Amino acid sequence: MGDTISRQIARYAVNLKYEDLPDEVIEQTKRFIYDSIGCAIGSMKTKDVNIIRDIYLEMGGTPEATVFGFGDKIPAVNAALVNSLMIRALDFNDIYWKEDPSHPSDIIPAALSLAEKVNASMKDVIVAVVLAYEFEQRLCEWGKPGIRERKWHHASLTQLVSPIAAGKILGLDEDQMVHAIGISGCHNHTIGCPTAGKLTMMKNTVDPMSVQSGVFAALMAQKGYSGTEAIFEGKEGFKDVYGPDWDDAVLTDGLGKSFRIMTCSMKAFPTEALTHTHLSAAIKIVSENDIHYSDIEKVVITTIARACDILFDPHKYRPESRETADHSLPYCIARALIDRQITTASFSDEKMKDPRLWDVIDKIKGEASIEFEKMFPAKQPSKVKITLKDGKVFEQYLEYPKGDPREPMTQTDLDNKFKALAGDYASEEQIQKMKKSIFSCENMSARIFMEEFLLTF
Repeated sequence: MGDTISRQIARYAVNLKYEDLPDEVIEQTKRFIYDSIGCAIGSMKTKDVNIIRDIYLEMGGTPEATVFGFGDKIPAVNAALVNSLMIRALDFNDIYWKEDPSHPSDIIPAALSLAEKVNASMKDVIVAVVLAYEFEQRLCEWGKPGIRERKWHHASLTQLVSPIAAGKILGLDEDQMVHAIGISGCHNHTIGCPTAGKLTMMKNTVDPMSVQSGVFAALMAQKGYSGTEAIFEGKEGFKDVYGPDWDDAVLTDGLGKSFRIMTCSMKAFPTEALTHTHLSAAIKIVSENDIHYSDIEKVVITTIARACDILFDPHKYRPESRETADHSLPYCIARALIDRQITTASFSDEKMKDPRLWDVIDKIKGEASIEFEKMFPAKQPSKVKITLKDGKVFEQYLEYPKGDPREPMTQTDLDNKFKALAGDYASEEQIQKMKKSIFSCENMSARIFMEEFLLTF
């Protein structure tokens, strides 16, 4: 087939070594693993996680890989799904948004589950995670416009990346890696409806399903299974199916000269990424001016058109599930105005039935700005305007949310987030032990990392 896109990607992935990674890239990778495991532990009581976990416990199978927090040993393919869903379930894990949005940390379990199965080193896991971020983020820059604008979900991108991370752990050669990408890329195309309108548990599950399929595809390729090589550019391949306008060069140009993981964002709030700058602005106004929610007459959120479309549709004003609420800008802003903060507790049944919500949520309106649209995604602008019943007006303009690489979360921020997520399950001593093991993980095997240092609760 010649030097196809998947072959160029495979060649780079197969040849990348731990020694090729700058120290700051290794450190940033550990920070994302730390953040992601915190998110996973915080999800242990969520309904969706426990449904999937129960199904796999009932199925049984070879005890190859550990489920975060719970300590169950299940087949690696299944652990990849459960652990990926745990990272994703609270919508608190990382975010990269260029032409397309994505959460590269969803793919971390593709590396960890297989690394535990084959007892790879954590250095190998770090390399695999770097590759996951590299190509997931490059794919987010690939389409012009991105596939989300074409009514497809970013799990359609993850299907092409998860086999790379998994294949790196298995030590696939170039041909096998090409086949793994082709196998996975043939059957995990995800339509946009999981994140449109009234949301369900599938909102957080479709990407982990693509992660799981990538793990299985890598195992198939290792055994000699063949897959479509021209999955990107071939007849009826990805580009042919999804439509015109792709920047193929962005997928391979400059590989190894810099690393995309350094430009990925972390989340300061457990909500949809487009809410974050608005939440930061709203909280800043009410906190600095000591505004009580009952004194508010009107709130206008100026944002980009796609945020108005995704976050202000009618379902978002009366959310019936956590999945809809954390993608509802009216709900999130209302809770921020009442509580002056947004945490995982903001989406409890009690909070969602709080009668105070109805005093403020219908006062919140969104307006799209052509000027802001031109600035996005290089900037994520927000203007929040709050008018009080006595006529006073307060405005706040911000361009980046906390957690953006230009406004990064400090180690103290990350520690506080981890403690808030894990504190209901782990003691301070256990939390410190987990932190120490994650930030020194390059000295361990994956089995030691998962079995001895990541405690179960």
